[in-house]
Amino acid sequence: MLKQVSVFVENSRGIMQQITDLLEKEKINIWGSVTNDGAEFGIVRMVVSDPDRALEKLKEQGYLTRIIDVMGVELEDEVGNLNRLLLAFAAGNINVNYSYLSFNRDSGKPVLIFQTEDIWEAEDCIAAKGFTVL
Repeated sequence: MLKQVSVFVENSRGIMQQITDLLEKEKINIWGSVTNDGAEFGIVRMVVSDPDRALEKLKEQGYLTRIIDVMGVELEDEVGNLNRLLLAFAAGNINVNYSYLSFNRDSGKPVLIFQTEDIWEAEDCIAAKGFTVL
């Protein structure tokens, strides 16, 4: 189980750099991220080395933030492996709300980070299918 920091921000020039600057000053490493934007606001979702401190420091600077549980699943870097993971989700009737990619710094393998409503059920489902859950 991983903790993801979500930051709700105005869709304006330089905002991502301000966030990364703050995290750099706090020595917080970004392990994976995705940014979704809308006309006026966006969401920056990140798995970081110290989510609690990132949340605290971002809030101190006035950002609207929260932490949620997400899962990381290590995949082999081979054709069709993502499809096999998605088939495992489908077989377990697991809905994935969103996902993004990172990598395991130790093994060098891709890691799919995903969010679902029932993370514990999803973890059991895919671990039973032989996937490595982080």
